[in-house]
Amino acid sequence: MSRTLRVRQSQTVLPFGVGAVFDIQGESFVATGIGDWPSRAKQKVESPRLASRLGVTGFYAAPAAANDRYDTPDAPGAPYIRFPSWLFCGACRRMKRWRIADERAGQPPRCSSCSPARTLAPMRFVQICAAGHLGDIDWWFWAHSRREAGERRQCGEREKLRFLVSERASGLEALSIACTAKGCGATRDLLDILGTHGMRCSGRNPWQRASEALECVKPVQVVQRTAGNLYYPVMHSALDIPETDVSVHAADTLAERVREHDLWVSLCRVSGTPRAAMFRTMIQEDTGADEELIDALIAEETGQTPAAPSGDSSAPPARPDLSREEWAAFTASAPPATRDFALRETALGLDGESEEPWAGLRTRFGRIVLADRLREVRALSGFTRVSPDATVVPADTARRLRWLPAVEVFGEGMFLTLDRSQLASWESDGRVRQRVSGLRADLDRSFQKDRLESLTGPELAPRFVLLHTLAHLLIRQLSFESGYTTASLRERIYARPEQDQYGILVYTAAGDAEGTLGGLVRQGEPPRLAETLLRMTEAAAWCSADPLCAEHTGQGFGNLNRAACHACALLPETSCETGNALLDRALVVGGEHVPGYLEAIVASARAAAATALEQT
Repeated sequence: MSRTLRVRQSQTVLPFGVGAVFDIQGESFVATGIGDWPSRAKQKVESPRLASRLGVTGFYAAPAAANDRYDTPDAPGAPYIRFPSWLFCGACRRMKRWRIADERAGQPPRCSSCSPARTLAPMRFVQICAAGHLGDIDWWFWAHSRREAGERRQCGEREKLRFLVSERASGLEALSIACTAKGCGATRDLLDILGTHGMRCSGRNPWQRASEALECVKPVQVVQRTAGNLYYPVMHSALDIPETDVSVHAADTLAERVREHDLWVSLCRVSGTPRAAMFRTMIQEDTGADEELIDALIAEETGQTPAAPSGDSSAPPARPDLSREEWAAFTASAPPATRDFALRETALGLDGESEEPWAGLRTRFGRIVLADRLREVRALSGFTRVSPDATVVPADTARRLRWLPAVEVFGEGMFLTLDRSQLASWESDGRVRQRVSGLRADLDRSFQKDRLESLTGPELAPRFVLLHTLAHLLIRQLSFESGYTTASLRERIYARPEQDQYGILVYTAAGDAEGTLGGLVRQGEPPRLAETLLRMTEAAAWCSADPLCAEHTGQGFGNLNRAACHACALLPETSCETGNALLDRALVVGGEHVPGYLEAIVASARAAAATALEQT
């Protein structure tokens, strides 16, 4: 029976982008580099702001997959190749090295030794290295690895292998690779297969030709083909905002301080030379500006795109700060509007409210803006393997193309800010700053420091942890009330103190051109949002893992969370900008020795509930 395997257009960027391994209908494939994409069928994706920040000429999306009724055989699309190439038969247990010449259109691989022919299954284990290479395990070597070199040379057959299962053992010890070559009989189980074993790296990925292989000395690590450390995509996203109506750098006070610095003209004159580093460092020390801001201002002054960071080209590229323009658009007195960026300002509907907790809630939140329509562009610049801070492999492994794969999605969202004066008062509390300093110390020791600092700014401010945790709590609460699951909602945190940011955007987006159904915006209208915020605060005050969660001094990967766990604050990682790091529920509702920004709301809500209970 002929079968058709499809990948949705949005999935060609995430989660099945370049370099990713995925299973479908019992078969396993890997996405090839964008150099193999069809040149005519790909679709242009417009995002000049993101392209200029990433230093590329533009973006393209893979051809959209047709449906069953209108499917076109052999239509061009994003290419995927079979991987791993070692397959085995579940009946006779023979292993076969599958090659491109063995492929039959519309047919899965089948065992030629069985009657009727059985479908072959992919081997479970593959090898990766920190240089980003992926390859098949040399199963012949594994079967003969406990023999002397001379004995191994006596076996002349490299593909007469069987993948056996023993009924007398369990786990990996029950699985073994056996060589069936005449006079050999070598065998070894898979008990110790995971980890490093001195195997050699092929120096390339499965879709690359042998001539493209590099001399790689990184240690090879054997993992399952669905392991979490096999693929870490490097993603960038930007909202489509009307840039002609938003002038961020001219209005930004920090940018003005940089431009007014005595050494600014000198820096622009020597930009791109070794002398520029000295001027740049002195300007940063005096103004507190980060690298991204200075690069953007130099590019604006000289009319060039920001230069790529110097040094090792394999180092992870710095993520550009794209929040500056978006913050300006959401906080503008007259929000800009286009077909794909439709905003309207609203309120909590608590004006004139004097009873608690509603009066306190009104004083702690500021501007509320509803986005009836948003367009977001998500681009994939590359990926890493083994760990997120390993060598980045570009989406174009041949390094000849100047564009990136991307997808555009449409949706809706709600943007809200905190009250500026209340936030400043809370943030200046010594107990708050002391608690966040401990989190900062853990961040400095983490391998995720560079990636997270691109979101938090050069300093981890208390407002970032507060706003980030608020966004998580709000998404969890909205999942009960808006009709969207937590995995469908996403966050954008605007919390850079040097840019005077203090807000969050919660939004949802889909690949369909019509976007979403409006349920999220409806929850942002009065009085629904005020009720949602109150229920969110009451729910956050108690976690089913308390008191352990509330009193934790470091949990999560790298101890980058405090009072935050799966029972109270964590989200699917596709919804979170930081990968569920830098969260602390105590900063929202209060905890041991630290005041919460909404702690008074919790106390007044409990008091109001107790009063109502007494009256009944």
